[in-house]
Amino acid sequence: MPTLGPLEIVIILVIVLVIFGPKRLPDLGRSLGRGMREFKDSVTGKDNELPEGTVEKSEPTTAATPSDQKS
Repeated sequence: MPTLGPLEIVIILVIVLVIFGPKRLPDLGRSLGRGMREFKDSVTGKDNELPEGTVEKSEPTTAATPSDQKS
């Protein structure tokens, strides 16, 4: 299987730019990076760890009272 040289990579990047356009390219790169990060974290075993400085937001839970339930 032949390897990709610099010329082939440039041609692929130009084709991607033409297909997706300059406005969607940052979003495409961002989602690709997130997917790669999630894959790496799942392979290394870092599940559900938050980076330092972030706080997990928990949604308030309310129990349903009998008057709230309808028959």
